[in-house]
This record gives sequence, structure tokens and C-alpha cells, in this order.
Amino acid sequence: MKKSPLAILFLTVLLDLVGFGIVLPLLPTYAKDLGASPFMIGLITAIYSFMQFIFAPLWGKLSDHIGRRPVMLSSIFMASVSYLFFAHATTVLLLVLSRGLSGIGSANIAAAQAYITDVTDSENRSKAMGMLGAAFGLGFVIGPLLGGILKTNYGIEMVGYVASGLIGINFILAVFLLSETNREATDIRQAFSLLSDGSKRPRLHSLREKALVYLDNVKEAVSNPPVALLMSSNFIYTLGIVNMQIAAILLWKEYFNATEQQTGYLFAYVGIVTAAVQAGVLGKLNKKFGEHRLYLWGHAVTFIGVFFIPFIPSSSLFSLGLVILLFYALGTSLVYPINISMLSLYSYKQKQGQIMGYNQSVNALARILGPFSGSILYGIYPDIPFIVAGVLTITGTIISLGLFRYSIEALDRQPEQLRESPEA
Repeated sequence: MKKSPLAILFLTVLLDLVGFGIVLPLLPTYAKDLGASPFMIGLITAIYSFMQFIFAPLWGKLSDHIGRRPVMLSSIFMASVSYLFFAHATTVLLLVLSRGLSGIGSANIAAAQAYITDVTDSENRSKAMGMLGAAFGLGFVIGPLLGGILKTNYGIEMVGYVASGLIGINFILAVFLLSETNREATDIRQAFSLLSDGSKRPRLHSLREKALVYLDNVKEAVSNPPVALLMSSNFIYTLGIVNMQIAAILLWKEYFNATEQQTGYLFAYVGIVTAAVQAGVLGKLNKKFGEHRLYLWGHAVTFIGVFFIPFIPSSSLFSLGLVILLFYALGTSLVYPINISMLSLYSYKQKQGQIMGYNQSVNALARILGPFSGSILYGIYPDIPFIVAGVLTITGTIISLGLFRYSIEALDRQPEQLRESPEA
């Protein structure tokens, strides 16, 4: 395993998430101060995930053709520029533009995941994906705390400057330290034909044709049964988690009378536990129990951590509530990195980036829909979002059982062979 590339990837994801975490808690009030309507505030919040949904598979597929390094460098640079736009976003339109650019730049996670598959073997891949997951956890711990300090003491402009500066430093480090790992990468000119049908004519397709090509590629990816199961469970699980997160913020404030600072502590607690598990013990757990069992257990444990939140006594948020959130943190620290690791093992080596991109796109779609469903269901009755989240995690548990039919020995075979040789 090459340590320097993994360290740079860890830093890339960490700084992306720090930048995201710095800005996200400030977005609603800042947008409102600029005169945004409730609809526009929702749009500004969702456009980041929407752009990830669109561009994650494109970045991933591009990295399969022209290499991981140029894709990573381009996207990191774009993310840095996006936060300069944020620093000077004095209108709603500029704020929308800054968040859209940030979503495009941060969609490089698919290329980063494919990079990991290039430099790790199957035995160490879960540990490496766990490191990537730990970067997510740390980013959500550091970002909101740093953003609050900067906004309070130096104003919203400094928030954008610091986020841009951190990612800019990451870009400089990546220029010198990030090597190319995709040995089958061709020429950057191939990028202009990635959405084509393989002919040599100019690639001037209509939007409809591009959509059909995209759908054909997705159909090819999910024709591999375990890949289809993993993508399905990823969407269902993420939808339940995000659905619950939005409702939890409202519930903690209205039912438990938690302040915004206390809510921040709760998210930091979850982030610290998640980072500790993914960076510290996930690799050891995987070697002892295997990806299939941990993926199943992660869904089951998450059920406890989401379903019982509204049933905690109002005076026990920072006692019994922390125990319940511990289950939530443990579950998510298992499910997300193992989903990625197993997906890479069940995929064509030549299409790692593309398939990772589709999976990230599925994840982003759930993150677009989750906030809307969580807020709507909470308005109907506060307990419903948590019950729905519990049902969705149980559904994911049932889906994950289907993965036991496909043995580790089959991981390097073609998708057609996988369908023909399931375990009993």
C-alpha cells in the first residue's frame, strides 16, 4: 500500500468536508440575510448534493480514461475557487453559483475512491476506505466549529477565504505529491468522447442522446447483481440517515430544548466516534469478521441509533441520548466504507471510477431527497421521520443478506460469472 497517495487522498477529502462543514451551518441564515425566499434557501442547500449527483459519475468515468491525477487536481482547484465565490457572494445568485461550483469540485470522491482501489489490495481496501470515511467524520467535527468561530469574530468573508485557502494548500500538495495510479489511462483528448457511442464522428449529442448513453452505462453497471444490491442499499440507507438528521435538529431544539451549541456538540460527538472507529479498528474488524458480516451488522446497529431517538426522555438527551447516538455512529462508521470497499471488489477493474461515480451519484440523490422528506414528515408528526429511518435501515439489512450469496473467491471474476456462481 502506498502511504503518500493515501495521505494526500485523506487530506483531500478532509479539507473538502471541512470546507463543506464550515459553510453548511451558516447557509440558511446567510441566504435569508441576502433576501432569499424559503424555496431559494432550500435550493441553495440542495444544489451542492445535486451537482455531486450529476458530476460524480462524470469525474469517475473521466478518471478511468485520462487518469486519476488530472481529475483530482482539476476538481480540487475548482473547489478552492468556489469558496472565493462564496466569500464575495453578495447576492442570492452568486451564492447559488458558489455552492454549485463547490458541489462539482467536491464530486471528486468517486475518483478518490477509484484511486484507493488502484493502490490497495483486497485485504487492505476496507481499512483504506475506512480512512476515507474517517476524513468525513473529522471534517464534520472541525468544519462547523471553525465556521462558527470565523463567522462570529471575522465575518462571513473570512469563512470563504479560509475554506478556499485550506483547499488551495491541498491543491499545491497534490501537484507535488499525488502520482498517477491508473496505468490504463490514455490521452486527455479522450475526455471529449466519454459520453459518445464509440464512433469517430464529432461528439455533438443532444441532451436526450446523452441521457440514453448515461442510462445504458448505469444499466451495464447494475447488471452485476452484487453491485445492484450495494447501490440499492446505499440509496435506501442514506435516505433514511439524512431523513433522520434533518428531523433530529428540529427535535433536539423543540422537544429537548437544546441550544445550537449543544446540537453542535452532539454532531461533534458522532463525528469523533465515527472517525475513531473507521481510522482505528475497522481494518481489524474486517480481517476478523469479513465485509459481509460487518455490512449486515452496521445496518442492524444503525436501526437502534435512529429509531429510538424520539423516545428518549426529554431530560436524558446527554445521558441515554448519547448511548443511542453511539449506536448510530457505530452503524454509519461500518456501513459507508464497507459499501465502497465491497463495491470496488465486485466491479470491473477497468471501470472502478465509473461505478464509484454511479454509487456516489446514488448517495447524492438520497441526500437531495432526504432533507425534503425529513422536514415534511416531521411537520406531520415528529416521530415519523425516525420510524421511517428505522424501516429503511431494516430494509437495507434485508438487502445486505443477499450479498452472502456471492463469495469472496468470485470477486475478481466478470459480472456474468458472478451471476452463474452464487454461494448457497
